Amino acid sequence: MSKKQPLTRKQKRLLKKRRRRRIFFGIEIFILLILIAGVFIYAKLGKMNFTSLDFSKIGVNSGVSNNKVMKGYTTIGLVGLDNRSNKLKSGNSDTMIIASIDNDTKKVKLVSVYRDTYLRIGEDSEGNGQYNRANAAYAKGGAEQFLNMLNTNLDLNVTDFVSVDFQAVAEAVELLGGIDVELKEEEVAHLNNYCVETSKVTGMDYTPLKKTAGVHHLNGVQTVAYARIRYTAGNDFRRAARQREVIYKIVEKAKNADVATLSKILDKVFPNIYTSFSKAEILQMGMSMLSYDIEDQTGFPFDHLYGQRVKDAVGIDVVLPVTLESNVIKLHEFLYPEDSYTPSEEVKAYSQRIVDKSGFGEESRLDHSEDGSLAAYRESDTE
Repeated sequence: MSKKQPLTRKQKRLLKKRRRRRIFFGIEIFILLILIAGVFIYAKLGKMNFTSLDFSKIGVNSGVSNNKVMKGYTTIGLVGLDNRSNKLKSGNSDTMIIASIDNDTKKVKLVSVYRDTYLRIGEDSEGNGQYNRANAAYAKGGAEQFLNMLNTNLDLNVTDFVSVDFQAVAEAVELLGGIDVELKEEEVAHLNNYCVETSKVTGMDYTPLKKTAGVHHLNGVQTVAYARIRYTAGNDFRRAARQREVIYKIVEKAKNADVATLSKILDKVFPNIYTSFSKAEILQMGMSMLSYDIEDQTGFPFDHLYGQRVKDAVGIDVVLPVTLESNVIKLHEFLYPEDSYTPSEEVKAYSQRIVDKSGFGEESRLDHSEDGSLAAYRESDTE
């Protein structure tokens, strides 16, 4: 057997060039695939509904714009609409969620603002503060009034929003093959009841669940019905927790979906989305989706009162933050961890206005009446 002859210098140079070409070719293919994926998503974005915000209608409190800690996060206002006529620019914002994304770690925190929270939602014709349920802001003034309400009451600087109706949620869950949720027996009963109307509005089918506690596999209609339940222990507070649970499960399932499934979801869901983000911004966030991780979630206000005595004091049935000022401190500690936070003068003024109107201040925070009509409620009570 003849020995293998050693390569000449010329042969070695040619071999290195071939290897480099293979490496560069591999990199080029990888970049091309990324670009194709980007173009694919970008083409789908034409189905979405876009808008430009009028920032003259969106206030930001003193000192908030220059807050160094907050600049390290992207904060978005999410709105879930319970509409019956496919309207996205107005309507009852039954779901209001603040999503805070750490720009470095890509960790996401979600905060549900309870729909009946008593806040300053805007001004009347004479320029006086108008206080009402938080979900009235979007219904009265669309996205601008919604963002203004979040920013001015909570010392935030939210500049973008995404609104979606429950048709989109049902479609997404259906295409992902459903989600698994652990239900109590009373939740199953209410879910089946909500399914009747949800199926009629969405035009989608469902099969009633057996009235037993345990893990149930929910389709699109059933998932929306689950997220709409209010009539169990915890009322709207537990409902908000269910909504965040649904978001978490959809995100986790979407991360593992194949391209064909994601394509179908984009086709079905995008027409039911209305947003201030540009196509380029959505594309950038979409390409980073796999690196996002929902780290924690909670509800706002943390400490609050509700019930007949609150209704008698304020004039409407609301969830009263006690106090708004102390709750804003806790909100910032949750969203943007730092040693301490001092609310703006605007928040302090709104907080005092709510105390003056209701008669319930910091000393009332843990006041319980014997019949439970006035109660301090915390997110942990629903778990």
